[in-house]
Parts: sequence; structure tokens; C-alpha cells
Amino acid sequence: MSLETVVEDIREEAREEAAAIRNEGEARAEEIVSEAEADAEAIREEARQEAERQIEREREQTVSSATLEAKQDRLEARRDALQDVRAAVEEALAEAAGERREELTRALLADAAEEFDGDDAVSVYCRSADEALVGDLVAAFDGFAVAGEVDCLGGVVVESESSRVRVDNTFDSMLDDVWEDSLKDVSDRLFPDG
Repeated sequence: MSLETVVEDIREEAREEAAAIRNEGEARAEEIVSEAEADAEAIREEARQEAERQIEREREQTVSSATLEAKQDRLEARRDALQDVRAAVEEALAEAAGERREELTRALLADAAEEFDGDDAVSVYCRSADEALVGDLVAAFDGFAVAGEVDCLGGVVVESESSRVRVDNTFDSMLDDVWEDSLKDVSDRLFPDG
């Protein structure tokens, strides 16, 4: 065997070994690329799922916020409607006139008078527009006298120094009591859908 044959055999072995290394490297590179592509796909899928979850969370928050805002708007509209009803009732009470006003005022004065049996001096206060009416009505009660004005829709405030009792029988206080007791019924009639 000549030196040239030995060199050629060594070269051939080196080429085969280089080819095997190259093939092994290419296979490993393909494996790495394949793993990287799989990892990238998994990362993309996870990012897509996270984006969908985030979109769903934001959608739920938006819907929840819109629902709450709509509920608040509905409650505000109901509150406004109830205030309008109350204002209409107050206006009707303030504008009550003639026999109806006299009848209401007489009943409120008589009811208050029950608290002052035996008192010598009882002061009666009323709205300024009702002074003449109340003056006529107090004449039926011993010791009662109109003592001044009170800011109200009508009715009377009656008090006595000797018994230290004060009775507020104004239209306003009666309306407050009735309104409080009837608010749910009024609301149910105005808003039957709940």
C-alpha cells in the first residue's frame, strides 16, 4: 500500500466522517427548528387564548358597566318621576281652596286641639294666606288664637306654653307621613314592571 493510497483512504474516511457529522448536524438542526416551530406555535396559541380571555374579561366589564349605568339611569328616572308626583301633590294641596281647604284645615285643627284639653292659651300658626280662615276656625276653641305664620302648604301648627306640647298638623307633615307609608304603592303603580 502506497502512501498515496493511505492518504486517499484517510481522506475518504474523513469525508465520510464529515458527511456523517454534517448529516447528524442537519438532522439535529431540523429537530431544533421543528422544536422551535412547535414552541412558537404553542406560544402563539397561548397568546391567542390569553387575548381571547382578555377580550372576554373586557366585554364582561363593559356589559356589567353598561348594565349598572342603565340601572342607575332607570333609578334616577324613577326618582325624578316620583319627585314630579310629589311636587304635583304639593301643588294641589297648596292650591286647595274654598270648602275643601276649610274642611281640611278644620279637621287638622280639631285633631291638634285634642292634645290641649285644659290649656289656657294655645297658639296656632298657619300659612299667611290662611290667616283669615284659621282665625275664623280657632274661634270655636276656648283659649286658641292665631299667633303667627309658618312656612307650609296649609294646615296648622299648634303649641302651648303651659303644656310644652307642639303639634305639627300641616299639610306638609301629613303628606310626609302619607308619602312615607305609600311610597312603595305609588312606585308600584307608576312602575309595574319592577
